[in-house]
Amino acid sequence: MTLRLEDFARFGIHLGLEQIKFLLARLGNPHQRVPIIHVAGTNGKGSVCAFLNAALRAAGYRTGCYTSPHLVSWRERITLNGEWISEADLASGLAAVTATINPQDPPTQFEVITAIAWWYFAQHHVDIAVIETGLGGRLDATNVCDRPLVTAITSISRDHWQRLGDSLGAIAWEKAGIIKPGRPLVVGPLPPEADRVIQERAAALGAPLVRAMPHPEPLTLGLQGQHQQVNGAIAYGVLEQLRSQGWSISTEQIEAGLHQAHWPGRLQRVVYQGRHLLLDGAHNVAAAMVLRDYVAAMPSPHHWIVGILSTKDAIGILQALLQPGDCLYAVPIAEHAALAPEALVALAPPSTHAKPYASLQSALADLPHTTPSPPIICGSLYLVGHALTVLALCP
Repeated sequence: MTLRLEDFARFGIHLGLEQIKFLLARLGNPHQRVPIIHVAGTNGKGSVCAFLNAALRAAGYRTGCYTSPHLVSWRERITLNGEWISEADLASGLAAVTATINPQDPPTQFEVITAIAWWYFAQHHVDIAVIETGLGGRLDATNVCDRPLVTAITSISRDHWQRLGDSLGAIAWEKAGIIKPGRPLVVGPLPPEADRVIQERAAALGAPLVRAMPHPEPLTLGLQGQHQQVNGAIAYGVLEQLRSQGWSISTEQIEAGLHQAHWPGRLQRVVYQGRHLLLDGAHNVAAAMVLRDYVAAMPSPHHWIVGILSTKDAIGILQALLQPGDCLYAVPIAEHAALAPEALVALAPPSTHAKPYASLQSALADLPHTTPSPPIICGSLYLVGHALTVLALCP
């Protein structure tokens, strides 16, 4: 029987490195042949990866990039020089990985796709790979390289607390697991409780800690939102660390890469049936606050089409997003365990106009013909991916 990536979903989530190390050893340890930058953080890590990947490509390097989750295709997660892995290469990688599996101890879906990424990057002899953690850091399946070129921690806030710990210090400890002895660490602004943990761990491992500093002049970035200035500064700091190690990356190439970076599903503007929409994940409270700050300059009331996974802080997200007079269109998230639209409506502030819908399509159909500013689809990257796929939204 030919296995598909979807077949491994039943094995759930497992934080630990034993299985991924077993798979990689059976594949010939491809991760040991790939120089990497390792990026962790609650929010911003995908954007930082996009900036790094674009800048390294602008400098002429052959780049791999591994990120998660995907929006419309598994192929998005693994790119070579900015191009998705082909269907044929993904199938070949899956066949190579499944041939190594012990049927009595099957890996998780994330462990399988991570192993495919390492296999693919080694097969194609990338000069450097940008690797984003999936969940946490210390026990994340990406955390198998002893000597990353540089590590980065973008931000720390309360998310995935069910697995990472119900305090910023505990979450920081898990993310600090990517720090390696003697390897430089670039960090963004962190809450004091988290910052202390990161500082102590870096000092214990002799890892030089570099704080990303805002640039005197705003960076010209390909990604929208004031918060991207922080992510751009983190990427800039990582690239400067690479330069100090002898990598040939000019200031002009860095600036060109930051300007060319693209990251779908994050403050992405699209058109659907002649109507402009704004798409953003906003899948935790910190991300929701960033989105709210972004739309604050737009005319109100705002129309929010929202779906939220059942594992998330729905109350916090809704409180961050919704202002008095705003309209909430609560929707389910196809094929994912999400809060029922009726439950979202019950959690909405009483000063908003909230209504449940059976689908994203029905919510869109019920929007007024005109709204003061573009309606916003948010609350989960899975909802954004569903919108891009089902509605065939075009940038």
